[in-house]
Amino acid sequence: MSIMTKTGDEGLTDLWSGERVRKDDLRVEAYGTIDELDSVLGEAKHWLKRDDCRRIVEEVQRDLFRLAGALATRSGKYVQPIVPGDEERIAGYVNAYEADLGLTGFVIPGSTLQSAKLDVARTVCRRAERRIVSLAWDADVPDPIRRYVNRLSDLLFILARAEEFSEGKIVYAKA
Repeated sequence: MSIMTKTGDEGLTDLWSGERVRKDDLRVEAYGTIDELDSVLGEAKHWLKRDDCRRIVEEVQRDLFRLAGALATRSGKYVQPIVPGDEERIAGYVNAYEADLGLTGFVIPGSTLQSAKLDVARTVCRRAERRIVSLAWDADVPDPIRRYVNRLSDLLFILARAEEFSEGKIVYAKA
């Protein structure tokens, strides 16, 4: 079986739930941006120096597979949805890192290569969130998905700062 189906040549694609939709459909934009985020995180994890950060990024990538699947399912009956416990796990990581880092002001992103990679991932995550919000105005998007993606951008920010902290390179913006 080839990955090349040629079924999308006319600008249509299949959702996981079987419906054919335009490739620029808001649903496709939403899960496509999650796919982009997953790829950016795949690159970032190769640069991370902290094992804890790398482990969390790999965990998030598994979550993103489930999240994209849920977004690609118009019926809302996806087998492994994002649930409130996923959001709470992400929020727990953010709270723990915030307590350890003790940030004292606005930070200029990208003081190390690994934090820069995570900061790019964070901005892609924010774009994914905007796509999901747009979709949610017209379609049913489960609340745990929206909350998860919102918390995820916070997590990516704090993981970037943890990588900088380990090297003593957090740079604060001056007012």
